Amino acid sequence: MSIGDTLAEARRQAGLTITQVSQRTRIRESIIRGIEQGDFSACGGSFYARGHIRSIASAVGIDPVPLIMDYDAQNGPPGGISAADVFEPSTPIKLRERRSPSLGLVVVIVLLGIIGYSVYHLTSHSGRTPVAAASTLRPTTQASAMRTATKPPSPTPSPVPTDAVIVLDVKEECWVELSNAATGARIFEGDVYPGSPTSWTEKREVHLALGNPAGVVLTVNGKRISTGSLPNGAILNISPTTS
Repeated sequence: MSIGDTLAEARRQAGLTITQVSQRTRIRESIIRGIEQGDFSACGGSFYARGHIRSIASAVGIDPVPLIMDYDAQNGPPGGISAADVFEPSTPIKLRERRSPSLGLVVVIVLLGIIGYSVYHLTSHSGRTPVAAASTLRPTTQASAMRTATKPPSPTPSPVPTDAVIVLDVKEECWVELSNAATGARIFEGDVYPGSPTSWTEKREVHLALGNPAGVVLTVNGKRISTGSLPNGAILNISPTTS
């Protein structure tokens, strides 16, 4: 019985399919099918063929050694190299004879010495160059500093007017009139009474008339305006502030 027949018969007796053997051995089904038919060409060489035989035989539960021996008998044992092949070079190594320096080599050495001395001479003289360069660059640096110092300052943003917040804290009854200073249009006119603070927020200049200045406490944008000494009917000019 051939190697392939032996493996196929062992697989059937184990109740396994080619797919199951492939899953256990991680060998492609086409390779397993070819080995069972006696075709080892898809294995990639004798080394891999022996490994496949060993893996398949172990998966189906038989001893792989006799099968590998049969494979070697049919295809030859695995090749090897001898120790002599390892240590003996295939091409003899030629040893060059030691020669004395030629005249050309001496000339090259002398030229290299002359070149080295010239480079050293130039380098030693060029070491004083940065001093002159520094003195030459100093005026440019001073001019840059002067330009920086004379740079015009950034323009200051114009102040933005804020609303005028007018608050009356009424202590005694007082007649109040609030009007637009430019047009004279009335914004408020009437009596105000104690205990009821009154406030307005205006964006333009206004006139505030008080019938009883001593009876109210006036604040504009949080700043108290003295009204106690004003006569009755006094008119105050109130403008929005700027910030």
